[in-house]
Amino acid sequence: MANYNSIIIRPLFTEKMSQLEEIERKYAFQVKSSSNKIEIKSAVEQKFDVKVEKVATMNRQGKLKEMTMKSGGRTIRTRGKRSGWKKAIITLKEGYSIDLIRGESGV
Repeated sequence: MANYNSIIIRPLFTEKMSQLEEIERKYAFQVKSSSNKIEIKSAVEQKFDVKVEKVATMNRQGKLKEMTMKSGGRTIRTRGKRSGWKKAIITLKEGYSIDLIRGESGV
């Protein structure tokens, strides 16, 4: 198994996830696209010293982006695509929590 630092890329902070953290003990992370649920579960347990009850994953597709610039009287249009990424939502067992701001766990 790979190192947990290479599996967990970053935590995701949104209003919806902050509500789910308080009510349902759910935390969201951006993870490596090639990782599976078993690797994600062991990485979170190893990094934050908590017990994971459930792991839900979803692959997010990258968005198409267009950009228009004016340079020297000419209009330049360009298109591109952002990379896709994988999102994991972790549900912790009763009595466990993670403080993502400080990187600490609590029992």
